[in-house]
Amino acid sequence: MNNNTSKKQNKDRLIMEVWETAIDMLHKLQSVDDEEKQWLIQNSQDPVVAESMKEMTVLMLHVLEAIGRLEPVNGITISKQFGISRGSVSKITRKLAEKEIILVENIPDNKKEILFRTTPLGKEILLLHQDLHHQIDSEINRFFQRYTEDELGTVLNVLHDALHTSWINPTTNEEEIAHSPRVAQINEKEELDTGKASRSYPVAEEMYEITEMLNKLDSRNLKKAKVILNEIFFSDYDE
Repeated sequence: MNNNTSKKQNKDRLIMEVWETAIDMLHKLQSVDDEEKQWLIQNSQDPVVAESMKEMTVLMLHVLEAIGRLEPVNGITISKQFGISRGSVSKITRKLAEKEIILVENIPDNKKEILFRTTPLGKEILLLHQDLHHQIDSEINRFFQRYTEDELGTVLNVLHDALHTSWINPTTNEEEIAHSPRVAQINEKEELDTGKASRSYPVAEEMYEITEMLNKLDSRNLKKAKVILNEIFFSDYDE
């Protein structure tokens, strides 16, 4: 086996390991919702809030968060700005109103349009939810401080390229991929501000395209990406 063949096999192996870790990462992120809900229940000082949290779903919290930011606000605005279907907004606001977490107001001279506001109970839930995100932000920052700027830049560029690459037609947008970490930070902030949900795709359709993308990296950067992804998503925060 010549040196070039050995290097290619090693790189292919690293690509597969990086991709498998990314899939595991996705699964872990999807399981965080239950952990967050338990934190909200356990850290509520008000029994009424704690009891309300037991029946709250993640989507209900997202709709409540939207109402708290924009109140008074109608369902169409929530749907457009936060990427939640109008049908889901309608069902969820009905449930939140039944639990006295939000108020529903009719607009004079406009029977078709209604506005939503948070009740005192809704405001308490929002404050608790904000405390949770402050806790998460603090732990994330503490965790990433262990890495150098070069290491973080490598991971950021890989994730940014992945975000802007089509898994179906990978060659159509290669020239549009920006490698600047600053651009990635701006795009990430826009994603969070608009409440866009992340999307997952079947592994079978993705494997070839992700392999093509990762082949652009050299072995050194692939090793960095693998190590950091494993550390980020499979290490306890209390190390």
